[in-house]
Amino acid sequence: MPVSLSAFDLAYDELRARWPESTEERDVATPYGRTRVHVHGPADGSPLVLLPGGSATGLVWFANAPALGGRYRIHAVDLLGDAGRTERRGTPLKNADDLTAWLDALLDGLGLARTHLCGHSYGAWTAVRYALHAPQRVDRLALVDPTQVFAGFRPGYLLRALPTLIRPSRDRTRAFLAWETADTHPDETWQRLYALAATVPGRKLVVGPRPRAAGLRMPVLVLLAGRGRPHDAAKVADRARRTLPQGEVVLLPGATHHSLPLTEPKELNDRLMDFLG
Repeated sequence: MPVSLSAFDLAYDELRARWPESTEERDVATPYGRTRVHVHGPADGSPLVLLPGGSATGLVWFANAPALGGRYRIHAVDLLGDAGRTERRGTPLKNADDLTAWLDALLDGLGLARTHLCGHSYGAWTAVRYALHAPQRVDRLALVDPTQVFAGFRPGYLLRALPTLIRPSRDRTRAFLAWETADTHPDETWQRLYALAATVPGRKLVVGPRPRAAGLRMPVLVLLAGRGRPHDAAKVADRARRTLPQGEVVLLPGATHHSLPLTEPKELNDRLMDFLG
């Protein structure tokens, strides 16, 4: 009998269809399970690994893929422990050190001795931890509205998010997303996928302390959502500049945290490509 797809799977496949036709799907074996990676761009392009925020899946970069994939070989990853097509099997995912070990195995499986690395939100936190763990493998590091790196969450943001964490549902998540993204109008298919991700059983995002970002030695770009709710962007920008005196910090004035990276992507794409070179 044919397998009945869940609402999440249907939304996932619908958003996957928005990627360029030449996009390849790779399932890379790691000790923690097989990792789904969406690969697009010239085979000889400089590699760029993209890590999404929680619940967003690697597909969230669909609006960025045409521009970035014109120059780089992009690898957009479904995070370990999150909703998506990455499996969690084998070695248990227990802590943040497991995330870095998983990324080591993933880059090995992709054949990437070195790569540019870009992460959004939780993916940025993961990217910083990895860049500190394996600086020899990261050429340039881009952080898109990173959380738990330069500052903690605003209490008001956590209060709004709490119901979606304690009793996750599609409606609660949609309401939270509408509050945070205000009038930026993120893509409807992606919003549906994000809301359904909250209801996927077995999700387990590991967390940990803020990484010591001052220890980063590669070039770093920090792109901050000027209207984001999780933290005060101006204060985070100031702290990022003091932490990374050689880094580049840019405010995207019209963006909110969850409207990135997919809404009005041109400025983000241009900033990122200028930085990566």
